[in-house]
Amino acid sequence: MAMKYLLVSGGVMSGIGKGTTASSLGVLLKSIGLKEVTTIKIDPHGECFVLDDGGEVDLDLGNYERYLNITLTRDHNITTGKLYLHAIERERQGGYLGKTVQIVPHVTDAFQDWIERVAQIPVDSTQERPDICIIELGGTVGDIDSRLFTEALRRLRLRAGSSSFFHCHVSRIFETSDEQKTKPVQTDIREVRSEGLSPDIIACRCSKPLRKSTIDKVAEYCQVKPEEVIGVHNVSTYHVPAFLERRGLIPLLKKVLDLDSLSISPSLVSSGAEAWETWKNLTKTQEGACEKVKICLIGKYTSLRDAYLSVEKSLEHASMRCGRELDIIFLNSCDLELQSQSEEPAAFDKAWHHIRTAAGILVPGGFGERGTGGMVAAAKWAREKKVPYLGICLGMQIAVIEYCRALCGLPLAQSEEFDESAKDKVIINMPEVSRTPTGAGMRLGLRNTTFQENSGFSKLRALYEAKVVRTKKVPTDSDPTTIATADGEVASRISPSQPPVISERHRHRYEVNPEYVLLMASHGLDFIGKDESGERMEIMELKDHPWFVGVQYHPEYLSRVLRPSMPYLGFVAAATGCLDKIMAESNGMVDGYANGI
Repeated sequence: MAMKYLLVSGGVMSGIGKGTTASSLGVLLKSIGLKEVTTIKIDPHGECFVLDDGGEVDLDLGNYERYLNITLTRDHNITTGKLYLHAIERERQGGYLGKTVQIVPHVTDAFQDWIERVAQIPVDSTQERPDICIIELGGTVGDIDSRLFTEALRRLRLRAGSSSFFHCHVSRIFETSDEQKTKPVQTDIREVRSEGLSPDIIACRCSKPLRKSTIDKVAEYCQVKPEEVIGVHNVSTYHVPAFLERRGLIPLLKKVLDLDSLSISPSLVSSGAEAWETWKNLTKTQEGACEKVKICLIGKYTSLRDAYLSVEKSLEHASMRCGRELDIIFLNSCDLELQSQSEEPAAFDKAWHHIRTAAGILVPGGFGERGTGGMVAAAKWAREKKVPYLGICLGMQIAVIEYCRALCGLPLAQSEEFDESAKDKVIINMPEVSRTPTGAGMRLGLRNTTFQENSGFSKLRALYEAKVVRTKKVPTDSDPTTIATADGEVASRISPSQPPVISERHRHRYEVNPEYVLLMASHGLDFIGKDESGERMEIMELKDHPWFVGVQYHPEYLSRVLRPSMPYLGFVAAATGCLDKIMAESNGMVDGYANGI
C-alpha cells in the first residue's frame, strides 16, 4: 500500500499553531485505529528538544512524541543545510555523473527521497511501517526560506497521487470592531496557490468562533467548500483534537486519503477508540473546573516561554493526572537575589511572595552563572520549609551546591561552570567533554541510570518501579526476564532484589564531582541513581522531605499526555497532597493506557 501523506503548512504569521494542528490530526488518525502515524518537521525553529538518538531538534517534534506516543529520530527533522550537504556529498562522490547540480531538480528530488525514506521508519509499539506520514512545513508559506520546500512538496503531491496526499493550511482571521476580516486569508491562499500547492482544507485560527457568513466568504473567495473551512478559535491545546473531530475532520480525512482502503485491525480500532475516550476524559481538568496547584518555575530565560515548553507540558501532564489545573508562575531567578532587593525591590518582593505561597518549586536546566544565586536561595527555601522541589539538570546541581554550603561544611562550594578557580568545585566539567565548542560538546540522548542499593526509601524509585522501564533490548520468546512495555519496548523485569534500571534522555556537560560524594553522603545527601559505570551521579533525593529530588537527565523529553514523567508526577503529586494515592495506583497509568494515545 502506498504511503499516505498529510501536509500542514501555515501563513500570515509565524507561531500560528501548525504544530498543534499537525499533532491533533495525528491523534484523530490514531483514534480510528491506524497502526502507525509518523511525523516529519521541515525548517525547524524554537526550543531545543532532545531525542533518543541524541538529535537536538525542533520543539514540534516534542509535540508529536507527546501527543502520538512515538519515538522519532534526528532524520525526522529536515533542514535546508541537511539537504544542501546531502547534495554536495553526493556530487563529490560522482552521484550526479558530472551534471550541473541545481536546486531543481536535484535538491528537490533529494528532499522527496528523504521524505519517502524516513516515512518508512517504524516509530511506535507495532514496529511496523507507518500507515501515514504527517509533514509540517515550518515558517510561513511565501517566505524565501521555504521556497525550496514548497516546490519539492508540490512535486511530492504529484508523485504520491491525489488519494495519498492531504493538505491542511493554517491561516488567520483577525477581528476589528466586531467584524471578522477574511482578507489576510484570501491573500494567504493566493500566495499558497502561486507556490503550486492547493489546500484541501483551510484551518482558520481566530479568537472567537467563526460566523457562518465568514466561513461562506472564505469558501467563496478561496475556491473551497464551506465544510472545508474550519474555524479553530482559542482553546486549550489538549482540546484541539476533540474540536477538530466535532468539525468533521475524520470523515474528510477518510474521504480524501481513501483510508477505508487500508487494512486496519479490529483490535486497533477498539483500542484506539478507548484511548481516545480516555484522552477526552483526562483533558477535562483543563476546563477550569478543578482546584489549581501553584508551581513556581525558577529560570533565567523566563521572558521566552518556549525555552521551557517541554517542562511546562510535563507539568500539565502531571497536573491532569492528579486532577488539578496547573497554575505555573515563571520567575526570573535574578529577581530572587539580594542585589535585586536594592535595585528592584518591587520585583524582589513579588518574586519572594510567589515563592512563599507556592505548592512546589522547580528549577529547570540552563547554562551560565547569571541568576544562579536566586536559584540557590529558592532551593534553600524549599529544603528548609519542606516545600516540594524538583531540580532538572542545572536544578540538581544547584540543589547540590546549596546543600554542600549549608550542611557539608563547604561554604565556598561552587560549580566549575561558574568559577573555574573555586576552592570546592562540587560540580565539574565532564572529563570526556571538550570545553572549546560550546554547541557540540554535550552528553546527549538516551542513557541508562541504575538505582543504588541505598535507594529503598526513595519515592521516585517507587514510582518508577510501578511501571516497566524503557530499554532497547529486543524481546525473545526464550528470554523470560523480559516483558514488553506499554510503548512496545522491552524492560528487565523488576524484582525486589534487583534495583531498577531506567533510561532517560540527557543534555549536559557538567556533573557532580565524584570526589565529594562520600562527604555529601556522610551529611545526609544520598545519590540514589548513578550511570552504568557508577561514577556519574544521576539522581539525588532527601529522605526526610515530602519531595526533594534532583535529576541530571531531562525527564520532560519522555513525558506523555496519558503517561506523565515519573519525576514530574511525583513532584506535582507531592505539591497537591496526593502522592500516596498516586504511588498506590499500579503501573503509573491512566485507565490502563500509557504513553499517549
